[in-house]
Amino acid sequence: MSASDKPSHGLKRTGFENRVLAIVGLGIASLALVFLLPPIPQDPSYHAFADDRTLLGVPNLLNVASNLPFLLVGLLGLRELLRRDAARPNVPFLEASERWPFLVLFTGVLLTAFGSSYYHLAPANDRLVWDRLPMTVAFMGFFAGMIADRIDVCAGIWLLGPLVWLGFTSVYDWHRGEQHHAGDLRLYGFVQFYPTVAIPLLLYLFPARYTHTGNVIAAVAWYLLAKVLETEPVDHSIYAVGQVVSGHTLKHLAAGMGAYCLFRMVRDRRPDS
Repeated sequence: MSASDKPSHGLKRTGFENRVLAIVGLGIASLALVFLLPPIPQDPSYHAFADDRTLLGVPNLLNVASNLPFLLVGLLGLRELLRRDAARPNVPFLEASERWPFLVLFTGVLLTAFGSSYYHLAPANDRLVWDRLPMTVAFMGFFAGMIADRIDVCAGIWLLGPLVWLGFTSVYDWHRGEQHHAGDLRLYGFVQFYPTVAIPLLLYLFPARYTHTGNVIAAVAWYLLAKVLETEPVDHSIYAVGQVVSGHTLKHLAAGMGAYCLFRMVRDRRPDS
């Protein structure tokens, strides 16, 4: 290596480290900002969805049935990962350990179908915990997978367990607090907010190791749409137009589309040479 090459290599390494520090710094700043807010209890009106019709003998049928995409995508994702592992050794991963975040992701998506359906049959805080737990598992698996993809495989795999634990903790702490009339959604809000901002930054700041990044971008876009559709004004406004379907039902379908985009990414991607 010539002397002229060394400064360039050092600059590249410094630039990489600075980008990593920016992602970490954003997380620390976001967490600090969240806990500067007063405690945020669960609003009881959250459970008052626009479409509460009992159809075919099933309470809140459309909000229950619209969880079917999570079941299908979860099964498709797990089947694809396990089928490639068992039958085709040339899986679309440069390292075999990279499968683990995506196995966690699609397991969470699959379990969301059951947890969300259970909640929507009789919406209440005690059931909401079973809706939120598998969603955080899926979300943290996705985040760990993106860290492994864009920053470092070992870092993503090492962080998988702590991230899933953080997701569980955010839901458990909120639920335990609600049981003592002191619910606090701040940590859960951080778990939802930070990865939503950090993942697009990872895509922008770090080079891709695989193709089909567009599916990741689409998944984030569908998720953001789902968050808009689930808000009370949007939920009720959409249902008010003919009382056919509610915003919350569409939220499930939008989130399911986001999960499907991630399935397509895993199914179709190849190492980006």
